[in-house]
Amino acid sequence: MVDFMRKERYDVRDLEEIVRLLRAPGGCPWDREQTHESLRRGTLEEAYEVVEAIDQGSPEHLKEELGDVLLQVVFHADIERDAGRFTLDDVADGICKKLIYRHPHVFGTVAVSGTDEVLTNWEELKRKEKGQASDTDALEAVARSLPALWRAEKVQKKAAKAGFDWPDAAGAADKLSEELSELRAAMAGEGDAEEELGDLLFSAVNVARRLKADPELALTRACDKFIRRFAAAEAAAAREGSRLEDLSPEKLDKLWRQAKLDLQAETP
Repeated sequence: MVDFMRKERYDVRDLEEIVRLLRAPGGCPWDREQTHESLRRGTLEEAYEVVEAIDQGSPEHLKEELGDVLLQVVFHADIERDAGRFTLDDVADGICKKLIYRHPHVFGTVAVSGTDEVLTNWEELKRKEKGQASDTDALEAVARSLPALWRAEKVQKKAAKAGFDWPDAAGAADKLSEELSELRAAMAGEGDAEEELGDLLFSAVNVARRLKADPELALTRACDKFIRRFAAAEAAAAREGSRLEDLSPEKLDKLWRQAKLDLQAETP
């Protein structure tokens, strides 16, 4: 039994102490074995669960999921504390200094006219802080670990700030059509189909950006819509005593089209 006082209510310092005890000799064998690398996926998953709680509009669920993310932060920091490189306080010190530095209109004497100027100043300060001497440096600094659609969007936004952009969504859509043609040609043996598919997806993100649409959210909604239509088609097949896998392509297409019409009719 470890030496720990139970309370009616705990705070961040208590969380830090609990993690330290879990990772200390006599604590939890699993916690002691963890590394940054072993926790990598869990850190990402917890962040996505926060997003899901936000989408659900549930404050209670959000509080719980933020706690899981906070645990990840404290756990990673404790690994570094144990290694003698930095502590949770050092993490807090770093982000506090960054916020103060990047908000000179709040903590300094810089005047801004609105949000657009705030964001412009933020990017300039960020580039100076990270020593990004060129626009290419800024593009290369976009994290490769981001979901590919978001990474593409961020790369495109930074390129656009350098003047490398389509004038409107129509131009981006024309490029999308061009990339589709190149994919079809590659599928016929006239090139690398996977490379052309990547170009097509990159162009699709460009269209989304010009439409001011979040490509990840658009694709998520498309997935949800597909599932609803699939369920309707499967239910229709079941009413006829069939399974989808037993139907002809023509019958499947008919059920799919009908499911689409039915769901559109239900939408207010």
